[in-house]
Amino acid sequence: MLTGLLLALAALHASAGLEFEGKGKHIVLVSGDEEYRSEEALPELARILATRHGFHCTVLFAMDPDGTVNPNRNDNIPGLEALDHADLMILFTRFRDLPDDQMKHIVDYVNSGRPIVAMRTATHAFALKSSPTYASWGWNAKDGGFGKRVLGETWVNHHGQHGKQSTRGVFAKGQENSPILRGIRDGGIWVPTDVYEVRLPLAAGFTPLVYGQVLTGMNPADPAVAGAQNDPMMPVAWVGSDARRVFTTTMGSALDLENEAFRRLLVNACYWAVGMDKKISPGSDVGLVGDYRPSPFKFDGHVRGRKPADFAR
Repeated sequence: MLTGLLLALAALHASAGLEFEGKGKHIVLVSGDEEYRSEEALPELARILATRHGFHCTVLFAMDPDGTVNPNRNDNIPGLEALDHADLMILFTRFRDLPDDQMKHIVDYVNSGRPIVAMRTATHAFALKSSPTYASWGWNAKDGGFGKRVLGETWVNHHGQHGKQSTRGVFAKGQENSPILRGIRDGGIWVPTDVYEVRLPLAAGFTPLVYGQVLTGMNPADPAVAGAQNDPMMPVAWVGSDARRVFTTTMGSALDLENEAFRRLLVNACYWAVGMDKKISPGSDVGLVGDYRPSPFKFDGHVRGRKPADFAR
């Protein structure tokens, strides 16, 4: 029954990804990373946003010319023209080297001042080696590129031990009443991805919401690491405070979405980003939709041969 409903809601456009119909604001989710299975995480997040909350969601993928989803292909995300009329962009890409005609849609969206929700590797979303036009958007531009200028940080390093030390979310002091944290218990966020290093303090205009407590192992009950890794703790979720609404989290993988508190953080952030703060309910439904079985995060670990339609259920 549920699978049938999902298929009815999801409409495939062979050259432009996957859509989940809704009557609410239009959210475009852009995937494309080699490691953290954004091609699995973003369709599931879109299902939650569409079926539980009524948003209209378009999910885009890194793809081969034959229409096969291939996150290892870093120069092709068809369908980015959907951003031209989007109300929100959710970005989860890593080191993409997109051609100018695709990159222009992202640049125009960002320059329009519309809101952004950025996940994990979006701090280093672009590595534009073949495009002099948009080279300044690359992660390693002198000023930190798109990541630093727009999201608050670019790629620095792993802070926790990757694949060995997981992350517990601890609220930043004074942010307990943020609408983005509504319905979330302090310490309730746990994800298997490690904490990323950021330069402290965050860039001017950005405010930490959640810090990442590095744990000794890969289970939510593991104790915190003693010493310098947690003194000070690194921000793992923050917001921009200028006219544009930007939410950035360095947490995120397909596995991370199995944590209810993390899903709520993302859903709340979407409501906040599009100016619907008052509609954020602490008890809203953020349950997984369908039979969600995420793949482990690792390089070259995506399931081969899938087309966008395969992510509709």
